Amino acid sequence: MNYSRKNRIFGIKFSNRMKKRLVILSGAGMSAESGISTFRDTNGLWNNYRVEDVATPEGFAKNPQLVLDFYNQRRKELLKAKPNPGHYGLAALEEDFDVDIVTQNVDNLHERAGSSHVLHLHGELMKSCSVRDTNTPYDISPDRPEINIGDKDMHGNQLRPFIVWFGEAVPMIEPAIRLVKSADIFVVIGTSLAVYPAAGLLNYVPVGRPVYLIDPNDVQTYRTDIQIIKAGASEGVKRLTELLLLKK
Repeated sequence: MNYSRKNRIFGIKFSNRMKKRLVILSGAGMSAESGISTFRDTNGLWNNYRVEDVATPEGFAKNPQLVLDFYNQRRKELLKAKPNPGHYGLAALEEDFDVDIVTQNVDNLHERAGSSHVLHLHGELMKSCSVRDTNTPYDISPDRPEINIGDKDMHGNQLRPFIVWFGEAVPMIEPAIRLVKSADIFVVIGTSLAVYPAAGLLNYVPVGRPVYLIDPNDVQTYRTDIQIIKAGASEGVKRLTELLLLKK
């Protein structure tokens, strides 16, 4: 089945008010097929870097150059990457559903594939913020994708990656919870459900609403009502699309 952007069931195109709300939680596995390095898998980034050194406020205070270099490299990798068929498949679902994506990923591949509503729980790689104000982001130009020592905001404060580091609050978790509570269908793609508070979003899915989990690996979860699609993101989204459109 190809990813059509038109509903071909009886030739009917549903209006927005008739669409069900599809809320998707995506993790590192969503972008792995695009060549984005994961953190926890074998040969993942955490095997090469200590979390404490590159993903904590303390690490940045101790060695800001190391942290900036780490994210500068991640940014260069992202600029070479392209959305995979899974990303495009989720964007295509907007033709038949009201789709909201809550992502743990800091890349912009969902947006580049055409998804309209993406909430980033852990920040965005192509944005910066200052050490004094982590809630105000600044776009980073693809033409100059680095943050360096001495790069400052308009108030003279050093810039840092617009990333939620370990030990920092997750300001977008409350909006994410509200989205999940409103879901008619909830889908988890490419996440181990091991990182909180994101993993806790599963607790807010309304009772009786269908839940799907797409992952090529076994994912441990307490819920017994989840429909498992054991596949990578691209193949999994293809199967999900077939299931959802058959049930419309």
